[in-house]
Amino acid sequence: MRYSMPAVLAGIGLLAACGRTDALPASPAAAAAPAVETREFEYQVGTTRLKGFLAWDAGRTGPRPGVVVVHEWWGHNEHARNQARRLAEAGYVGMALDMYGDGKVTHHPDSAQAFVAEATKDLAVLNARFEAAIAELKRDSRVDSTRIAAIGYCFGGMVVLSQARAGADLAAVVSFHGALPSGRVDSGSVKARVLVLTGAADPMVPPAEVTRFSNEMTAAGARFQVTSYPGVKHSFTNPEANSHGMDALGYDAEADRQSWAAMVAMFREVFGS
Repeated sequence: MRYSMPAVLAGIGLLAACGRTDALPASPAAAAAPAVETREFEYQVGTTRLKGFLAWDAGRTGPRPGVVVVHEWWGHNEHARNQARRLAEAGYVGMALDMYGDGKVTHHPDSAQAFVAEATKDLAVLNARFEAAIAELKRDSRVDSTRIAAIGYCFGGMVVLSQARAGADLAAVVSFHGALPSGRVDSGSVKARVLVLTGAADPMVPPAEVTRFSNEMTAAGARFQVTSYPGVKHSFTNPEANSHGMDALGYDAEADRQSWAAMVAMFREVFGS
């Protein structure tokens, strides 16, 4: 699988931590409060060890859809793991993957930018790490390997959108305030349903970029939806966004709630549950 990384990577160092730490109430389909269990594990691509984190509702029986979570530029941190837990509560098996290797995490923007540059310099390696995570998720006995999706935040949003545009065999892809890949998309190549959730006042993903991305996806005949939340800035799902001292960032509780609900609604439509 090959794809062209967007020019927006030149400014990826401005992207900030994305996410939240609280959990969405359980899916109405659950008969009881979810009993979320988790496990950490390692997998490997070449000589690079990668860290995985899996979450599922032990109260459910039978195979269910699996969803990989691609972390923001900070690396495989607690935010990514929290999203996996929330997915488990919603009735899926969530897996936080590792795009950097060794579960690397940083809290410093310079280090984060260096991590992104290293991860994206060889697209074959980036693709291999994503595909290895999908393979690990499918191996879990609780996962229906025919129903797989991917979600990503900021840097991770760009990753999952690029995979979808390249024709990855995924049922659905969701980007939360992610950078928008650019370049030609072959007609009919996008297999996944695509949902882009972005802030209309996000200078990292300006309206012109949203329009450009939408035009490319329309020309390719992709099944996609873009939702722009009025007045909402970058990193709108992160309650700590305002603490970074960057005017471009801003947490928005309502957009946070609405975006997660939009994702769950699409998954229920795509997966039938």
